[in-house]
Amino acid sequence: MRLIAILFLLLFVAAGIVFGALNADLVPFDLGFARLSLPKGGAMLAAVLVGWVLGGITAWLGTSFAQRRKRRGERSDRKVANATTA
Repeated sequence: MRLIAILFLLLFVAAGIVFGALNADLVPFDLGFARLSLPKGGAMLAAVLVGWVLGGITAWLGTSFAQRRKRRGERSDRKVANATTA
């Protein structure tokens, strides 16, 4: 299974290198406070990385909030159980 994952990774890296080589012309970006000119391949890579990071942060925050809610519920259940036994 690990070999298949490595082969897919190498395939996508090779496709990215080919894409970047075939699209080497610059794309201008105006961010409001700065202007950038990046190659198309670099712009695509930056967009993918930003999306990956933002998606990871969103998933992490969603799971951490759910775990906090679960722990609070368990604490309140324990308090109720201790109050009824006392």
